[in-house]
Amino acid sequence: MPLDKNDLKQIKEVVVEAVDPYFTAIQKDFEQVYGRFDKVEDWLERIEKLVLADHTRRIEKLEIEIKDLRDLLAVK
Repeated sequence: MPLDKNDLKQIKEVVVEAVDPYFTAIQKDFEQVYGRFDKVEDWLERIEKLVLADHTRRIEKLEIEIKDLRDLLAVK
C-alpha cells in the first residue's frame, strides 16, 4: 500500500520530534567547538607574530654581521 501525502507528513513530524533534542544537543556542542577553534586561532596568531618577530630579529642580526664582515674584508 503506497504512502500518501498525509502519511509522509505524519512520518516527518514523528522523525522531527524524535531527532530534535539530539540536533539541539549537537548544536550546543558545535558552538563549544567553534569557541575553542576561535581560541586556537588566536593562539596561533600570537605564535605567528612571535616567530615572525624572532625571525626578523635574527635576520637583522645576520645583516649586521655580514656588514661587519664586509667592512673587515674591505680593510685588508
